[in-house]
Amino acid sequence: MKDLSLADKKIVVVGMGLTGLSCVRFLKARGAQVIAMDSRSELALNIDVPLLLGDFDGNRLNKADLIVLSPGIDVHLPVLQAAIKSGVQVIGDIELFAQFNDTPVIAITGSNGKSTVTHLVVNMCKAAGKKVLMGGNIGIPVLDLIEQAADVIVLELSSFQLETTFSLAPLAATVLNVTEDHLDRHGDLEAYQQIKLSIYKNAENGVCNRDDILSYPVNYKPAMSFGSSFSLEGFSWDKSNNCILLDQQAYLYADSCLLVGEHNMVNIQAAAALAKVAGIDDESIKQGAREFGGLPHRCQTVSIDKGIRWINDSKATNVGATLAAINGLMSDVKGNLILIAGGEGKGADFALLNECINESVDVLITLGKDGNKIKGENVKSYSVATIEEAVKKAAQLAVSGDTVLLSPACASLDMFVSYQQRGDCFRDAVKELSL
Repeated sequence: MKDLSLADKKIVVVGMGLTGLSCVRFLKARGAQVIAMDSRSELALNIDVPLLLGDFDGNRLNKADLIVLSPGIDVHLPVLQAAIKSGVQVIGDIELFAQFNDTPVIAITGSNGKSTVTHLVVNMCKAAGKKVLMGGNIGIPVLDLIEQAADVIVLELSSFQLETTFSLAPLAATVLNVTEDHLDRHGDLEAYQQIKLSIYKNAENGVCNRDDILSYPVNYKPAMSFGSSFSLEGFSWDKSNNCILLDQQAYLYADSCLLVGEHNMVNIQAAAALAKVAGIDDESIKQGAREFGGLPHRCQTVSIDKGIRWINDSKATNVGATLAAINGLMSDVKGNLILIAGGEGKGADFALLNECINESVDVLITLGKDGNKIKGENVKSYSVATIEEAVKKAAQLAVSGDTVLLSPACASLDMFVSYQQRGDCFRDAVKELSL
């Protein structure tokens, strides 16, 4: 445990979502003098601390001993930068957790695949009989886990969380991949990349994707590597035999796993490498991989009707995720691939996606704010206004053997509350087809 005294400290918690509320509870329990802030003008909360709504109070922030920032709040806001310049430290809940946690941590970040790999690691640890907790950017706020007994804590971490984290020292850590995402907040790809790579700074064992140069730190020697390419050491992929290899030897065959797609075979490799360097035995790793069937909204088959396969990949909120979905599914597509994409592009460059669409997609259906930026020069293309229209158009065009893939390559907030709602609407529209 590191020496961070909270008693009687004047601490401002900014942002009153689930994470902010967990921070308030944690800080109050340790004797801090807490003030809560939220930018919303109306908010009904049952908290025993002063709650300031609307524009953030710069005077209070400048006088604080510490500011604890929820990940949804941009640290670059002028009022927060002014507080930093006046000498106030700004941290997030993950840094606060790191200062008090004594349980070994497996930390996972990346532009895509974080949640799948996090759940895979949890499954592998459970198969080994370990008491394992999961949190961070997924599930329970991490500060709510800190008093619970566990053998290991598996954390999914976003760039927003890593941006205000400095002391986390994971037993094992990985950056799965780095593709353009959240550039509207981080400014450019290099800044985003460096935030992601910071997860390795204090890690005891780094696990790296050797095929993704942006996710592989310069002059860094990982404990183990993974990837879709062949490698003499570490995990790799034997496409001809549909098999994951470890040190050139057959380790796990894809047809024994519930997950499908080459991108998921890479996810399994990453999880297996993390679990292995953390001390989990091979049989438990394999069992955990075989039994995991995937997460909702992540390349999830929602229907096979009249020989047409409908896949919900609504979690694909950036170009890299959609590229991974298309490339990973190609070996499983028997007929035409019909792609539904579009939404809020977050300033992304769609050039690589458009190139992939030209090569691998047979029909493109676009919608949303930036749907018109997603193109295929040699592909049949249609523009629609709603997800329901997209499903109806796909149903008109699809025949037995075809695959319809919702993989938007964009955020959902221009049309939906969340990517989950977008995926649910897609699923419900597909169900309506058979009624």
